[in-house]
Amino acid sequence: MTNTPIAAVDRTQRSGSPALVLLLALFLVGSAIAFSFLPHEHAARLIVGLLAALAVVGVFALFAYSVGLIQFAGQATRNDVTKIIADAGQDGLIVTEGETRVIYANEAYMALSGAHDPADLRTVERLFSGAPDVSEAVYRLAQAAREGKRGAEEIRLSPPLSGEGAVAWYRIRVQPLGRPGGKAATLWTVADVTRERERHENVFQELQHAIDFLDHAPAGFFSVEPDGRVSYMNATLAQWLDYDLAQVGSGGLRLRDVVAGDGAAMVLAAAGRAGEVRTERFDLDLKRRGGQSLPVRLVHRVAFSADGKAGASRTLVINRAPGEEDQEDLRAAEVRFARIFNSTPMAIASIDAAGRVLNSNAGFARLAASALAAGDRTLPMAIIERDRSKFDAAMAAAREGKSDIKPVDVTLAGPDDRSARVYVSAAEPGSPDGAVANIFALDTTELRTLQESFAQSQKMQAIGQLAGGVAHDFNNVLTAIIGFSDLLLTNHRPTDPSFHDIMQIKQNANRAAGLVRQLLAFSRRQTLRPQVLQLGDVMSDLHVLLRRLVGETIEVDVKHGRDLWLVKADVNQFEQVIVNLVVNARDAMPEGGRISIRTRNVTPAECPAFGEKSLVPAEYVLVEVEDSGHGIPADVVGKIFEPFFTTKEVGKGTGLGLSTVYGIVKQTGGYVFAKSEPGKGALFEVLLPRHVPSPAEEAAKKEAAKPAAADLTGQGVILLVEDEEAVRAFGARSLSSRGYTVIEAGSGVEALEAFEKAEGKIDLIVSDVVMPEMDGPTMLGELRKRGVKAKVVFVSGYAEDAFQKNLPEGEEFGFLPKPFTLKQLVEAVKSHMG
Repeated sequence: MTNTPIAAVDRTQRSGSPALVLLLALFLVGSAIAFSFLPHEHAARLIVGLLAALAVVGVFALFAYSVGLIQFAGQATRNDVTKIIADAGQDGLIVTEGETRVIYANEAYMALSGAHDPADLRTVERLFSGAPDVSEAVYRLAQAAREGKRGAEEIRLSPPLSGEGAVAWYRIRVQPLGRPGGKAATLWTVADVTRERERHENVFQELQHAIDFLDHAPAGFFSVEPDGRVSYMNATLAQWLDYDLAQVGSGGLRLRDVVAGDGAAMVLAAAGRAGEVRTERFDLDLKRRGGQSLPVRLVHRVAFSADGKAGASRTLVINRAPGEEDQEDLRAAEVRFARIFNSTPMAIASIDAAGRVLNSNAGFARLAASALAAGDRTLPMAIIERDRSKFDAAMAAAREGKSDIKPVDVTLAGPDDRSARVYVSAAEPGSPDGAVANIFALDTTELRTLQESFAQSQKMQAIGQLAGGVAHDFNNVLTAIIGFSDLLLTNHRPTDPSFHDIMQIKQNANRAAGLVRQLLAFSRRQTLRPQVLQLGDVMSDLHVLLRRLVGETIEVDVKHGRDLWLVKADVNQFEQVIVNLVVNARDAMPEGGRISIRTRNVTPAECPAFGEKSLVPAEYVLVEVEDSGHGIPADVVGKIFEPFFTTKEVGKGTGLGLSTVYGIVKQTGGYVFAKSEPGKGALFEVLLPRHVPSPAEEAAKKEAAKPAAADLTGQGVILLVEDEEAVRAFGARSLSSRGYTVIEAGSGVEALEAFEKAEGKIDLIVSDVVMPEMDGPTMLGELRKRGVKAKVVFVSGYAEDAFQKNLPEGEEFGFLPKPFTLKQLVEAVKSHMG
């Protein structure tokens, strides 16, 4: 099995049973067969009686449904918006009844716990076990849950549940749930707060750095309260004055202790209007602890509240003692500042009331040059209309002289579509150049692109998980339908009227299996049979078929690159990729046109030219499919690989063609990209990784394939393990009819019990992979521990490499993909029985 979580688990409603429907169908078919053996008069009376009984049952069911005695299972849940929100929530949610019974778990919890199906699901107490501090926190929450109380804890787990990284933080909450008419339940919420913790730690480190920078700055700094208490002093000033920093902030140091004469009274006498921020300069002497004087300049800033009360000051202390660096040449200092100002990666500018840029550094020119050129040279007009109001509000606050203006995220106009986080601060009042605001901006274009790419990949992954889960369940149903159709066909001759009806059932089931394979292809869980391919040969074989597909009005031009490298892929699936792309191109050109297919090698140095950040530089073989159609609109390009998305009319497309292409290419380890401009056609680029054959592959290539056995009968004891009753019944009947002795088991646990009863006399194991209680690989490991040497054939709707890593090391096994026919099952058993 893969580590991909399945959809949410909900056991609060009773689900329907396909087995009951199948049983009813078998009962009706059996009744019809039984009536055919009775005399006509008796059969007629019995048929009338049966129909009357069914009619009475139907009328009663309709009446019961009308008055509400009967309801469709799950209907209320499916229509419950609250449940939809819970299912899609980012935090993990699990509801338990009693100590261990889980009645609900959403997708996020399944992902956190690494569960692949309901059988793997663990409660919070089992999930977070191990370290004493973790266990204690979870125990406190469990105790609160038992007492019907709410609780919350944050725990540190190493290693994390995901296995990625060294440490992770989780916030766990618990609260009781009242269930009218049901048992008391408990809601657990689990959230991964690792990034939040990292942000807090980063902020704390940045704060520590800022304090360190301020402490060791070449200038002194202190803050004084209105009553004269010195609440903060940096290390530089403390060193100048020979004071211990431990005295500062504890109330032991006052401004009059460090300012000579009446200077403290002069500084504290600064007054201002309500809401004003007042800055004054004082040239005075400070006094060291030993009584010596220190000439300084104070740049003293005080903010006054709305009621006119002064707040704590921000006071800069410039050392005026002889020989200090403030006596250096002013011009040299300006040159040094200009170099720093222009080399900083942050964009800095000052603007006037109209938004015109007065002064800016090189970083601002790089960020906003194209945007300003596209507008009227004012910064507000260089911002797209959607974000302009946020920037205007920040500017209004700056014009009013407000501080602590929140940063705004904006997208700049212009062809390069750049985005930035802009910090606005008020300029010095009465600035000679008319500046009203200073702008500090960080280029966030790359960050936004990464966020959008990540969101899209998460969306595709979620859709793939849903598609794969649905396809897996359908595979079991289709296996039973196809299998029992085969059993019925063995008892009917082609001349029998029922023969053609059964064939129709089987053929339509095979069509449904094709759709399931497409869903599995998108979710990258289908069964692939990769082999070493020369794409030039494959494309040559496909050429004739492609010409027939597109018709006479469209020209197909195939050009092969020289000395194409080998790739490893499933030839049938790769042909499906090319066919789907060509058919998609054909449908885009209803009046005719041209389709160009090109192949060539791609070196790592050429990869950046594709302009795709997700493309890892390596050696690839490229297949390009380009058409001269109407192109793809920009708002559609990002959705074309989603399953069931189509722009065609109803009935003319399933919406699975390009999603199948996406899934096959991704499962093969490659990439597929779409590029288009409306009216200029579309270009699809498929990159498959280069394959260098190993000596073992070269040797295997020389061996001839073994011919299939003509006689499919045999002898031996087969342990058949399958949790789906219909599939197990079909398999048992098929193998028994071919001479084998079949021991049935509905799970891995039952298989172990059956092995004990059979006293180890088992010749072959045929087992499903995904089962409740104990899955197939785990069951095989337990059997091997008990000395079972029999071969094993696994059956699954997923690819074999999805569960191969869960098998005992060095284990060899056969594989039969679902859905399978009677003949395929018997052939697989015959080949492994020898």
